[in-house]
Amino acid sequence: MNERITIADFVRDAAASLDGNAHGYYRSGADRELTLADNEAAFDRIRILPRVLRGVGRRDLSTTVLGIPVSMPVIAAPMAMQRMASADGELDTARACRNADTVMILSTVSNTKVEEVVPERQGPVWFQLYVYRDRSLTENNIRRAEAAGCRALVLTVDAPLIGQREADVRGRFHMPDHLELPHIIEPKATTSSSTDSPESALNAYASDQLDPDLDWDIIDWIRERTSLPIVLKGIMHPDDAVIAADRGVDAIVVSNHGGRQLDTVPSGIDALPAVVGAVAGRVEVLMDGGVRRGTDVLKAIAFGARAVLVGRPLLWGLTVDGAAGAEQVLEILRTELDRAMALAGCPDLASIDRSIII
Repeated sequence: MNERITIADFVRDAAASLDGNAHGYYRSGADRELTLADNEAAFDRIRILPRVLRGVGRRDLSTTVLGIPVSMPVIAAPMAMQRMASADGELDTARACRNADTVMILSTVSNTKVEEVVPERQGPVWFQLYVYRDRSLTENNIRRAEAAGCRALVLTVDAPLIGQREADVRGRFHMPDHLELPHIIEPKATTSSSTDSPESALNAYASDQLDPDLDWDIIDWIRERTSLPIVLKGIMHPDDAVIAADRGVDAIVVSNHGGRQLDTVPSGIDALPAVVGAVAGRVEVLMDGGVRRGTDVLKAIAFGARAVLVGRPLLWGLTVDGAAGAEQVLEILRTELDRAMALAGCPDLASIDRSIII
């Protein structure tokens, strides 16, 4: 086995070892996958203009997100069905985030109960929230997350419908029968692969359950039911960012859902500067999509992100070596960011700004 020293090495080894059903689900994007590809390519178009003689003998990567101290501006994105990647799935991710001292966001579509993940993390876990047509199911998840000790709710707002992921449709993706989805009603409804429909079982179920009629009043509805901070994930348009700030959300995540929803939308890093400018510091701004190198993190911070969310790389880490693999992915990003900061002349995150970006 070749030594793994970059995220690309994990991509290679995970593809060789993960079964096709799971790999296709994790890897795929919507339609022609143009946005999926551009999430990474957009970072490559951005150039760093380094400063010199800036006293970078000691670097500080630490920051806070929603007031929570983290060791670096990289946190774990919500990722569905992680037990397709490793036996312990979300528990492995919790262990990796615990050792790396960063936030974990637990997906609604997890294979592991929030009540098990929070104590395993022994630190900050945020709960990603979808809103069902049956609001009582959503309210139940809010109560469970709060009771378990989650520190924030991450409302995903870019999925009134599930985007068409052609790999899932062609492969008739289905969750393995031995796995469950403990935060979703009737979880076995998502596992069947016997339907004659060309749509994947999970997408068909999600489309039936998710509420496509949500509007901005959903924030007030959630606020009435919890005292937890509310993060909106899936903001791309600066006008929506302003509305979110006006509605009193605590943070937003600039995200195109990993290229899995509407194809041909901009990359996350391309959409980030306008959103940061629109909110003008009123809420914290995070971003995700295509982060594969420490230089990518540097560029996101330079454009005004508080931190970045990382998803697929952690899944590839889980696939090849469970918790240790996910932790190594985080440590690769930490090491690369630290080196990039030194070479760009930035001793801490506060010194990273637009002046080092072309």
